Amino acid sequence: MIRVLLVDDQALIRGGFRALLEIEDDIEVVAEAANGERAVALAREHRPDVALVDIQMPVMDGIEATRLIAADERLGGVHVVILTNYGLDEYVFNALRAGACGFMVKDTEPADLVQGVRVAARGDALLSPAITRRLIGEFVARRPEPVPAPERLGALTNREREVTALVARGLSNDEIAADMVISPTTAKTHVSRAMTKLGARDRAQLVVFAYESGLVTPRRP
Repeated sequence: MIRVLLVDDQALIRGGFRALLEIEDDIEVVAEAANGERAVALAREHRPDVALVDIQMPVMDGIEATRLIAADERLGGVHVVILTNYGLDEYVFNALRAGACGFMVKDTEPADLVQGVRVAARGDALLSPAITRRLIGEFVARRPEPVPAPERLGALTNREREVTALVARGLSNDEIAADMVISPTTAKTHVSRAMTKLGARDRAQLVVFAYESGLVTPRRP
């Protein structure tokens, strides 16, 4: 069973998501929270596989809750997915940097919501190549000058640097495999090793690191 924590200050939204998710045989909603502080406490109590977290909430917002969950070693198996009304905005970008594995808009189709929960539960980043490219576009607008991090880059092999750069360009594992003329399994292994060495919880943080470190330079129009 995929165990889910729902976090939103609107009971109606939580109820709607619960109804959609619990129809599925392999998904169980184990708890609900109306603010970030309660979300962190419930994450520690229930250790869910996926936490669907709203951003703007009273007491503690979703970004701080995400940061606390991501920083807690005991919650390494909790994958935070940010819920937003607006798509890729400043809040979502900050949440990805805080440790979220991806995001979904609240008006997503029911089938996409269910699929997103399953993707996150597997430990995969909930960022399609198209969304990754949008993330890159936002990064170009916000941080024109990269911040070098040679000591962290030094931990990567040449192959791992190349793979990280391709991830940051928005390529999927299959596309990376085709570009580097390797198998998809080998590509996935390189991505996983790069994430481990850089302390990145998922693909989303790997993208952010690639641009913040200067490994990849944003391409301006």
